Amino acid sequence: MIALRAWSQSDLPILQQTVGEPAMMRHLGGVESAAAIERRHRRYLETEFPEKGAMYVILLCEQRVAAGTIGYWQRPWNGEEVYETGWMVLPKFAGRGIATRAAQIVIAKARRLRAHRFMHAFPSVENVSSNKVCERAGFTNLGECAFEYPKGSMMRCNDWQIELYR
Repeated sequence: MIALRAWSQSDLPILQQTVGEPAMMRHLGGVESAAAIERRHRRYLETEFPEKGAMYVILLCEQRVAAGTIGYWQRPWNGEEVYETGWMVLPKFAGRGIATRAAQIVIAKARRLRAHRFMHAFPSVENVSSNKVCERAGFTNLGECAFEYPKGSMMRCNDWQIELYR
């Protein structure tokens, strides 16, 4: 069983364990610098309006330990505003369905807002685990696309989409 907790001041270490670790960032252009991690942390803390997006720590309920991160945010995509979602689960918790369950919770939160009709995820075509999470969480694969991440660098991703409401 998992729960999502809103991002807090004390969550910098989870960013250091995710975007600061080579194994976690091998499909995302490499690790972020300490300064970039600090900037990311401040951005996550500044999320005030859930309809614009939110970041969460994924908690294992039985142990109350952080297993990873997940969030959603607004972005323009193919001429419309959509939500994008992304997650990271620490390697020691991988393979337990944690990311899939967290994605389902985030989808439900976004559905309740009714701010954007679609949510997308853009995992690298090489990231088998994240692509399986998308499939298991109910997204539809619209095919490969070029996606800029990190800024200034293009990567080959799958464009996964889920309809939030009709």
